[in-house]
Amino acid sequence: MNSANSAPHVVIIGGGFGGLQAALGLRRANVRVTLLDRNNHHLFQPLLYQVATAGLSPGDIAAPIRAILAHQKHTEVFLAEVVGINKEIREVTFMDLTSEAERTITYDYLVIATGARHSYFGRDEWEEFAPGLKSIADATEIRKRTLLAFEAAELESDDARRAIDLTFLLVGAGPTGVEMAGSIAEMAHREFTGNFRHFDPAQAKIILVELGPRVLPAFPEELSQKAQSDLEKLGVSVRTSTRVEAIDADGATMNGERLRARTIIWCAGVEASPAAKWLGVEADRAGRVFVDEKLSLAGHTEIFVIGDTASAKNRDGKQLPGVAPVAIQQGRYVARVLKARVAGKPFEERFRYFNKGDLATIGRSKAVLKLGAIKLSGWIAWVAGLFVHLFYLIGFRNRILVIMQWAWAYFTYQRGVRLIVVDSHEHAASGAKQKSPPVGGLS
Repeated sequence: MNSANSAPHVVIIGGGFGGLQAALGLRRANVRVTLLDRNNHHLFQPLLYQVATAGLSPGDIAAPIRAILAHQKHTEVFLAEVVGINKEIREVTFMDLTSEAERTITYDYLVIATGARHSYFGRDEWEEFAPGLKSIADATEIRKRTLLAFEAAELESDDARRAIDLTFLLVGAGPTGVEMAGSIAEMAHREFTGNFRHFDPAQAKIILVELGPRVLPAFPEELSQKAQSDLEKLGVSVRTSTRVEAIDADGATMNGERLRARTIIWCAGVEASPAAKWLGVEADRAGRVFVDEKLSLAGHTEIFVIGDTASAKNRDGKQLPGVAPVAIQQGRYVARVLKARVAGKPFEERFRYFNKGDLATIGRSKAVLKLGAIKLSGWIAWVAGLFVHLFYLIGFRNRILVIMQWAWAYFTYQRGVRLIVVDSHEHAASGAKQKSPPVGGLS
């Protein structure tokens, strides 16, 4: 799949924060760009938890990659899943997802920005019972399970079984776990008031567990303590220094104690894409590819690895975190490197990450924010977080829709996207398997 155009060909794998910024940064460069992604949309992951908790619609935080890059005539987009890379002949092999045919494409420069997925630390069988949150499909599945739990409780007449229906366990107290726990707590304890006739939604138990000694371990200790205090005020039970030992359809075992729960959500760790395997190179424990100070692969300066896929260090020698701002800055940096190279200009600047702040939204008017030496919490941090998220959202339409949804939720204490979408085949399969009423059914 080669063009007659003699301009250098840049292949970008992944349309997330890093890959998209690299593509946008090359809009005026004398190159041909091909972006490969298995999804047709760019997703704003920091707000994915709000889709999972019925606060936003998927379309509010996603935009078609083709539409974003429509004005870049030298850029093409393929719906494809990469299966291999040959570094010696500079060739990428991918599966054309429209026909499931295997194809190849050659490159002069390669940018790998394939992100990460949730890691179960060798216990992949837990995924069936405890979905993670990395994609729109994940978010809508978690939304379905969460809302179905309340529907089951409405139909249940046995108090003990209703208590199981109304138990929500979240594993991992990083930003995702904290935000999810706070959002579910607000939904149950405040926003569902008066919506059900046979039980009080405030009976719901939201339990957040963390292996380490405190929530938000990447934040300063005082902000971690503030976040835990805010969560507990919302009705979340926080359990630190807690190891999850088993997860199944009925609940989980933690520190030797059995907890029965209908809904379990995994927020406890990520692993990189198979990029290291494609490249045939060494990776760190999370599967990330080691790169140099210019984000290049050792011995292959034409290959760049960025975002969650890369094991990179800042100038202070510390490992760069797998967060959106890192990927965005790396994508823009790689675009500058490539523009200089194709123009025949020297480029000696090494990548340096500028941390613009760390944010975790806990609930309504509750958040923690670290901005350099400044530490904020409460309403001020919450408002700052709103503006940060709106600033990074792709597309004017998305910003307007999100503002409207947030305003509606803030003034009415209601969520506008409480949709339970169940595939008809899923209904049929469920009915075929169950010969007796499931937990939560009428008795």
